Amino acid sequence: MRIANSLKTLKSRHRACRVIRRKGRTFVINKSNPRFKARQG
Repeated sequence: MRIANSLKTLKSRHRACRVIRRKGRTFVINKSNPRFKARQG
């Protein structure tokens, strides 16, 4: 998991990446390739 200032670039790493908000944190998750995970906040 990467912790990043900007999730925009991490979202574009893969076509299946989704931006999701949980408990005040913003995550990028990818069901098809779990390697692409990121967190902000």
